[in-house]
Amino acid sequence: MMLLAQTDFYYANRGMGWGFDGTYVLIILAFLISALVSVKMNATFSKYSKVRSYCGMTGAQAAQRILSSAGIYDVRIEHVSGKLTDHYDPSNKVLRLSDAVYGNTSIAAIGVAAHECGHAVQHARNYVPLSVRSAIVPVANFGSQLSWPLFLAGLIFSFRPLLMIGILLFCAALLFQIVTLPVEFNASARALRMLDETGIMGKQEIRGTKKVLRAAAMTYVAAVIGSLLQLLRLLILSGAFRRRDD
Repeated sequence: MMLLAQTDFYYANRGMGWGFDGTYVLIILAFLISALVSVKMNATFSKYSKVRSYCGMTGAQAAQRILSSAGIYDVRIEHVSGKLTDHYDPSNKVLRLSDAVYGNTSIAAIGVAAHECGHAVQHARNYVPLSVRSAIVPVANFGSQLSWPLFLAGLIFSFRPLLMIGILLFCAALLFQIVTLPVEFNASARALRMLDETGIMGKQEIRGTKKVLRAAAMTYVAAVIGSLLQLLRLLILSGAFRRRDD
C-alpha cells in the first residue's frame, strides 16, 4: 500500500494535474470485496465449527481415514499452529492441519481436513492444474515481490521498459491465482465425494460442509478479482505515463 501512495505522490508532484488518483476507486473496491468475502467465510466456519459431527472423528482422524481409503499411505498428518493455516505440502508429502481442525470434531473441521486430503489425492493422481501451479510458483513469487517496485521505478525514472516488466511480472503472479481456482474447487469436490463414500458424513452434514468449503473457495475468487483490479490500475497508470511523454 505504501508503494501505491508513493505512486500517487509522484504523479501529484510531476505536474500531471492529478490532485487525487482516481484509480484508488479500484483499490477500495478490491478491499471491500475481499473484506466481505472474508467476513462471510469466517462466519460460516464459526457457525459449523459449533456443529459436532455424528461420527465423532477429529479432523486428523478423518484425514487419515480418507487418505487410507484413497490408497495413500506416504502422506504424514501434522499439527500446525494458527487459524485456518491448513495446507498440503506436496514437496514433503505432509498434510498440516490447524488448531481449529486437527483435534476438532466439528463438521467444519472435518470438511477442511477432507479438502486438504483432496489436494493430496490430486498430487497422487497427477492432477494437471496442480502440477502447473507447482511449476509456476517460483515465477509467481518473483512477480509478486518485484512487480510493483519495478513499476514504480519505471515511473520515477521515466523508463517505460521497467513499467512493462513490472506489469508482466504482476501478470505472472495473477496467472498463479487463476490456476489456483480449478485446483481449489476440484479439491473441494473430491472432499465432498470422499466424505460420502467413506461414510464419515451423512447427506445432511455434507450440505453444511459444502457451505464451509464454498465460502472458503470464494476467498480465492475474491483474490483473483482483486488482482484483476490491480492490473487494471497498472494499465491505467502506464497509459497516463505514455500520454505524458507524448
